[in-house]
Amino acid sequence: MKRKQFALMSTVLLTGLFIAGCSGGGSAKDDGKTNIRFSTWDSEKDLEDQQKLVDQFNESQDEIKVTLEAYGSEYDTKISAGIGAGDAPDVMYMWNFPHYKDALEPLDTLIEKEGPEYKDNFYETLWNYNSMDEQVYGIPIGFTTHAVFYNKDLFDQHNVPYPEKGWTWDDLEAKAEQLTNKENGDTGFALPGKPDPYDFEMFAWGNNGSFTNADGKLAGSIDSKETVEVFDDFQAMLKNESAIATEGSGTTEMESGKVGMYVYGSWGLQPLKDAGINYGLAEVPSRNGHEGVSILSSSGLSISKDSKNKEAAFEFVKYWTNEAANEYRMEYELPVLKSVVEKHQLEQDEYKGVFYEMLEKSSDFTPSSFKAENWSDISSDLSLSFERVFNPSTLEKPEKVFKEVADNYQK
Repeated sequence: MKRKQFALMSTVLLTGLFIAGCSGGGSAKDDGKTNIRFSTWDSEKDLEDQQKLVDQFNESQDEIKVTLEAYGSEYDTKISAGIGAGDAPDVMYMWNFPHYKDALEPLDTLIEKEGPEYKDNFYETLWNYNSMDEQVYGIPIGFTTHAVFYNKDLFDQHNVPYPEKGWTWDDLEAKAEQLTNKENGDTGFALPGKPDPYDFEMFAWGNNGSFTNADGKLAGSIDSKETVEVFDDFQAMLKNESAIATEGSGTTEMESGKVGMYVYGSWGLQPLKDAGINYGLAEVPSRNGHEGVSILSSSGLSISKDSKNKEAAFEFVKYWTNEAANEYRMEYELPVLKSVVEKHQLEQDEYKGVFYEMLEKSSDFTPSSFKAENWSDISSDLSLSFERVFNPSTLEKPEKVFKEVADNYQK
């Protein structure tokens, strides 16, 4: 998640005693202060802004000194290396909890000390994405759900009504056909030609399907009628040319002004605005009587299991995730605290409100990446399978492709 400077941060009130001594992450007492290492994946301008926040924290009290470590595009490589060498940072930006959970400190006890109102101020769905095996490993810092972006000007040009609350996938497909004009190159809908399986599972959920079962097994889920039907519908749109399969997310195509709709996260808000697109947002539509839901892209702050200064680390985590931080990031990151959302009436916001609506709808779904131990291999194979289904030169039948994948993982 992007970070920017904010003018004033509230002073963190430190309570209690902190564990002294040296941690596996290299923390130690220096001039009477407990040193905490904090790793980030941000770079360039965002890194400068983060350093200013760290400096403000260090100046706000006398007990802790935080050192910011920037790993940039090599984040996962360096975090993995640090964990393997017993030299992980005390506090880490985290998103892949299924992969890293064994190296992270469960935070439940520290959270409980803050009282129930602390945890209750975060949206419940966010805890689901920062937890594994009923234990919390990260404090939510940022998120996005997905929604349907639509080009209002293109809708107006084709005299197509805007999406309305309660719309269905049949409505979306009909609008996509009405927006498509082969002569001038207008297309109704854009979808990724090689979707990320993590993201794309939300469409199966919205039809009472999934990619894996509760035990993380593909058979009976990826090849189920409900899941296959979703891919059949998308492929039908490609065949009748009311949709195009894109190289990326579809943002570039939306920016061209020649595409009517696509599904994306809040990352699309500013790029489309910068491109001068007059766009609106709509909920992911229902399908066959099942409410549209969304996957979450979520990040949190975690503490290394090897840290000898976990309470001190948690004080910094609270600072980095407090209301002042949430409010500052509001212009480019969706706040995770209910108090901030309510204060600024973000659930009623024309644009950001849709993402919170999808957040509330999506609390009962668990991504397959949290259930399958070999998700990395499965994700790679599914990605190739999706390409076979959506590639215009192949357009293989989803039922056949997914049965093949399911059978391969049963051998």
